[in-house]
Amino acid sequence: MGQLIGSGAIFLSAGVPDPGANHFLGEGDSAAISAAVSGLLYVTLGRRRLVWGGHPAITPMIWSVAEAMNVDYGEWVTLYQTLLFEDEFPEETARFDNVVFVEAVGTDREQSLEKMRKRMLGETRFEAAVFIGGMAGIMNEYEMIQASGASVKMIPVASTGGAAAILHQQLGADPMLVDELDYVALFHKALAIDPNERRYRVPSEQPETQAERISIPTRK
Repeated sequence: MGQLIGSGAIFLSAGVPDPGANHFLGEGDSAAISAAVSGLLYVTLGRRRLVWGGHPAITPMIWSVAEAMNVDYGEWVTLYQTLLFEDEFPEETARFDNVVFVEAVGTDREQSLEKMRKRMLGETRFEAAVFIGGMAGIMNEYEMIQASGASVKMIPVASTGGAAAILHQQLGADPMLVDELDYVALFHKALAIDPNERRYRVPSEQPETQAERISIPTRK
């Protein structure tokens, strides 16, 4: 895979809360979760590398949006998966070479996820971590980033509910993450990505400095 030049990657921790799961922390807003993920993809794809741990309801969405934007999904997005859940992988997982498969720890769910997360969070330099909806895994991933000592901007999108709302309250994060429902505007501001920044099909085509990536629209 190509290496993103000049910018850190964005870590995405997202999921749709399931009230029947034992790691459920609170109700999520499925429409807001979908809208927030779509907004994040619109702002970042072709501009920043995206790294995350996958979710059956969201992985196909990311592939579809990347295709619609004519950016190389396999180059811009890195997906980490524990082989413990191999039988549950979406069809898209097998179609691309951007998946990092991590061996399971026997049949132990928590240890397998912890092993995957340690590798996922330890192999990339992140400039920001975005938390959308989700359950206990969001809190686990936040705590692992904090424990690493890395300087990462935390963006818990509270309006999506679930663990993201709990994390937002815990951090006393920006009220914008509760009130702003225009997720494209929210992520442009929170991630400091200029709306005029060009998209590139693959990271290797992206200039090193942000100034070189800006395209100012001409007035007619």
